[in-house]
Amino acid sequence: MIGGFSTPKKDKAMKSSGGKLVKTGEILVRGIDSYKAGVGVRGLGTLFAAYSGKVYFTRKKTSHGKVRTFVNVAPQAKKDK
Repeated sequence: MIGGFSTPKKDKAMKSSGGKLVKTGEILVRGIDSYKAGVGVRGLGTLFAAYSGKVYFTRKKTSHGKVRTFVNVAPQAKKDK
């Protein structure tokens, strides 16, 4: 346990679940390669919201027959003041 190397990393995980409201720049997924960026999401290893809205997931089949899960953000309606 010298230096804590035998402790598993805890930073790789889903940070936001489906239906959650997120702000611009909020991290959605970190370090999981099975999730890909969809609409309103940017990044490769760390996926973050491009704008404020609600998180939802879609599944699509690639041309090679593999199913991918995409993380998307639906834009939030602006409130009139």
